[in-house]
Amino acid sequence: MATTATSPRTKTNRELIEQAMRHTWFPVARSVDVVAGGTPESATLLGVPLVVYRDGTGRIAVASRRCPHRGADLSIGQVHESSIGCPYHGWQFSSGDGLCVRVPSLEDQSKIPPKARLKTYPAEERYGMVWTVLEEPIEPLYDLEEWNAEEFVWLAATPLDSPVGVAVSIENFRDVAHFPFVHQVSMGPTPEVVEPLEVTREGSHIWMYRPLNASTGEWANDGDAMMKYHCVAPGLASITMDYERYGRRVVAGFPSPIAYDHVKIFWGVANAVDYSGASIEENLRIEEMVYLEDLPIVANLSPREVPWDAEVEEFSVPADLFTLNYRRSFLELARKVEATFYAGDAAQ
Repeated sequence: MATTATSPRTKTNRELIEQAMRHTWFPVARSVDVVAGGTPESATLLGVPLVVYRDGTGRIAVASRRCPHRGADLSIGQVHESSIGCPYHGWQFSSGDGLCVRVPSLEDQSKIPPKARLKTYPAEERYGMVWTVLEEPIEPLYDLEEWNAEEFVWLAATPLDSPVGVAVSIENFRDVAHFPFVHQVSMGPTPEVVEPLEVTREGSHIWMYRPLNASTGEWANDGDAMMKYHCVAPGLASITMDYERYGRRVVAGFPSPIAYDHVKIFWGVANAVDYSGASIEENLRIEEMVYLEDLPIVANLSPREVPWDAEVEEFSVPADLFTLNYRRSFLELARKVEATFYAGDAAQ
């Protein structure tokens, strides 16, 4: 009997988004928490359990958290000069390629099972964070031009837990219409009517310039500034504030998906080395106040991630222009991942 060929099922936008995030860099630890030869850090990225550590040579490593011998948790293991040791039976795995390099119970170390190794992942440090990516990256790790033009000092904040997706978290960070309703304390009274927004987009990057009227809130101390909003899909949201009297400072958020609809928000602040306004510690205090005002509102949004497949109805107005451009960028990136890494799947 002849068989009838069936067309491959078209992936939903949500599936494309989830797939794309596996090819995207995300932070999994603060650099300050990963000490050479110190206690490993535990992390979860898109449901994948990871261990993050810095070996005795100072090399940063990200690997599978599960020991392939009997499944022990390596985040409670011991870091050695160039390896990580299992807390259960002491097996050691290289910080470089994850290969098992020592089995204490073996008298002859040449008898180590040749396939015994940890799955390892790329590891880079930038903006006070340790970054990794689960699959071959579609784009290089974020490297913003405006932060390379001069020297900045970074201070990584305590990460925040938020039961929403990456896109919801990014959109909250740069949404300006919620200020008068959520940030009365941190920002003081702000106008409810949002002026026409000038938003530009190129590939994964979205920009917007907007003046900061310091008003009477916690932000008032350093006065007015010009704010450069810069988001990069899927997971970087930043504001670079240029004060005429003091110079430039930054606040940036990098939500990292524990799961599709649950993020750990890594974030921090930076002051240009010649910034003469408030201290970096004071700037972090103010920006944390803003975040903490947002969290209880965002935690109760429904759905917990952007409805990529229009599973619920939404309405937009001109104040949502940045949001809409970010969503377009994220979807374009997701389709680029599909075309780059999975085009052969449809032909099979």
